[in-house]
Amino acid sequence: MRHGKKFNHLGRQTAHRKAMLANMACSLIEHKRINTTVAKAKALKQFVEPMLTKSKVDTTHNRRIVMSRLRQKDAVTELFRDVAVKIADRPGGYTRIIKLGNRLGDNADMAMIELVDYNEIYNAGKKEKKTTRRSRRGGSKATTPPVETTATNEEE
Repeated sequence: MRHGKKFNHLGRQTAHRKAMLANMACSLIEHKRINTTVAKAKALKQFVEPMLTKSKVDTTHNRRIVMSRLRQKDAVTELFRDVAVKIADRPGGYTRIIKLGNRLGDNADMAMIELVDYNEIYNAGKKEKKTTRRSRRGGSKATTPPVETTATNEEE
């Protein structure tokens, strides 16, 4: 039974798992994408997304919280200075996991995890969404202006 199993322990002790995820998060912030196994990518996504949300509000308290988890000053600085600016308007979903296939040596499922806003190739085909919405009542018929009648026939 799996009662109360909230996350994947990745076959490691607690300290090793936390250190590994912190190092992977720092690499992700520095390089904007990394290749790893699918299980580690899913665990990293749960680890790094709350920190990306905290980086959107640059306060001393948020910096200390993120620093206590990442443990690398350069990564925290880059996160709050560069990455937070690009993800400021995004309401969530800062990372993307793309499955790559199996590794040759041990046949492990591999994946690439990347920051969504830094992939210019993937986002190049996307159009900007319109900010206006149509009203549900009437649709386009209600928005058309009435046809003006001219008095040219009466004058002739």
